[in-house]
Amino acid sequence: MHEPRIDVVIADDQELVRTGFSLILGVQPGITVVGEAADGVECVELARRLRPRVVLVDIRMPRLDGLEVVRQLAGPGVADPMNVVVITTFDQDDYVRTALRNGACGFLLKDASPALLVEAVQAAARGDALVSPAVTVRLLRRLEATEHGMTQAPAASDGVGLSERERDIVRLVAVGRTNQEIGDELFLSLSTVKTYLGRIQAKLNARNRVEIAAWAWEHGAVRRSR
Repeated sequence: MHEPRIDVVIADDQELVRTGFSLILGVQPGITVVGEAADGVECVELARRLRPRVVLVDIRMPRLDGLEVVRQLAGPGVADPMNVVVITTFDQDDYVRTALRNGACGFLLKDASPALLVEAVQAAARGDALVSPAVTVRLLRRLEATEHGMTQAPAASDGVGLSERERDIVRLVAVGRTNQEIGDELFLSLSTVKTYLGRIQAKLNARNRVEIAAWAWEHGAVRRSR
């Protein structure tokens, strides 16, 4: 049985970026770029009309920025949210947390490798998520710098009833591992990983795995080494 085709809409105000992403994705089996948008308003209209499985959205766009695009397509209260992957750059760390809250399911750097771009689209299409490791590290450092010297409450992991195995999974989610990679690393089946993630989301009151990652960063669950 063939996997459903992955339709993708790409939104970026730079034509060169749109063209590059389109060329990379267009040659992948099972992936079809069905539309391109040069600004946020056009992206929202196009996505709502075409209902692609994945929307790639740049943060900085005219008329409507990527953060608002994410909120309108995937945010709280959206009846049928889409899978939106945010395209970011190293100088946009402050935007990542807002995009998380607005419903983004993944983050990708503009200079990411073609393989990582394809992986992010495939992960989003299956309801998984991919956070570029470089984005994760940058965000973690920013959060640690912000919190340095402040009195912190005990990590919420001490009070939400996460088991040790669940904490292991949270840490792996926070550094961008897919469900399959988590299963391989912890010697768990894919269905078992999904079951654990469902329990974790319920305990953390998280809507998706990216909110699990945000919780982990904010509560120090991934600060294991320097």
